[in-house]
Amino acid sequence: MSQIVIRDYGNSDEDELIIIHDLARPIELNGSCDPRAFVPLRNDSADLDEFRSCRKLVACNDDQIHGFIGINDNEIGWLYVRPESSRRGIGQRLLNAAMESIQKSNDASTTVSVYVLDANNPAIALYESRGFRIVETFGSRNNGYPCTLHKMLSV
Repeated sequence: MSQIVIRDYGNSDEDELIIIHDLARPIELNGSCDPRAFVPLRNDSADLDEFRSCRKLVACNDDQIHGFIGINDNEIGWLYVRPESSRRGIGQRLLNAAMESIQKSNDASTTVSVYVLDANNPAIALYESRGFRIVETFGSRNNGYPCTLHKMLSV
């Protein structure tokens, strides 16, 4: 794999990012929520609106997008990496770039939040490696199916 670059999202990236979401989302739900909670992003109008409204950073090399992250004010969401590209530091690079962007817009002491499904251990470990801590755990619903979420804050 050639050098991964983190760049701002462009409108022409939407289709590829939706594909990445739809490939990675079932993995994210695994162990946390009934698999039937997965809905392709194009079929979930509320999530699609949220996806489109957030600022996004994209991890890519010359010929392929490997992942992306969404930022909405001081909240991180939408961190997805193409499954075949996972475990290569792409999520860490996206998270670092998002944190840097948030801190530039505010200041270095700005608290950043993220919500993570309780059984998404790789994501929890990623956020903890960047100084996030679980501050709240609560029940929620994902497309009508019960799940448990952790709210994590940067410290």
